Amino acid sequence: MRGPLDGGGVDRLLERQPWDSLIPHLLKANARAEPAIQRLKIYSKLLLEWNRGVSNLISRNDEHRIVERHIAESVEPAAWLNASGAKRWLDFGSGAGLPAVPLAIAGVGTMWTLVEARRMKTLFIRRSLIELGLHDIDVVNGRLEKISEDSLKSEEFDGFTSRATLNLGPTLLIAKRFVRPGGVAFLWKGSGREREMASDQSWLDSWEFDGLLGIGSGLTVVARFTRKTIS
Repeated sequence: MRGPLDGGGVDRLLERQPWDSLIPHLLKANARAEPAIQRLKIYSKLLLEWNRGVSNLISRNDEHRIVERHIAESVEPAAWLNASGAKRWLDFGSGAGLPAVPLAIAGVGTMWTLVEARRMKTLFIRRSLIELGLHDIDVVNGRLEKISEDSLKSEEFDGFTSRATLNLGPTLLIAKRFVRPGGVAFLWKGSGREREMASDQSWLDSWEFDGLLGIGSGLTVVARFTRKTIS
């Protein structure tokens, strides 16, 4: 276990973050920018304190660029997710709650379910939701591919998100079980996206590729897929 974090150090680190860069993305998503940024600051402080004092949530190398690397990459596509019309969202491999918690703060969806296999990370998410006063968000500790029907119903969700988890093909195979026909999946992907799409095309039976949105520095993209109504 790491030693306690100097709270003043966290505050100084957060003060240096480019919070204003989030304003255009929040406004585009029809969110109230100032209250949303205040909540995102609270969330980021909790994340950094836990990362140093309890267990690893993000890379220590990413702490000084938490807004650019994690918060902005989560909220930048918020308007695109809103435009899908999806209200009930499932986030797979939530980790520290990225991208789902920032997206919920930005006003995406009316109900979220976050699934994370590592217990310590689910404990952090639950604590952060209490601190943030975020409701209508469920947290499930387990592996989504092994979740029973008692926990999550088939085709229960309108939308699906996943950031930096499994390869594209297996992720969409899992998403097929939970997303209704006509629903959407948004996957955050890096430079290996084209290779993943080409090497495993089993997803084509159930999903239609629906476009890309470059985010951040351009090395990361969000790929959108629509669940076919007949497969």
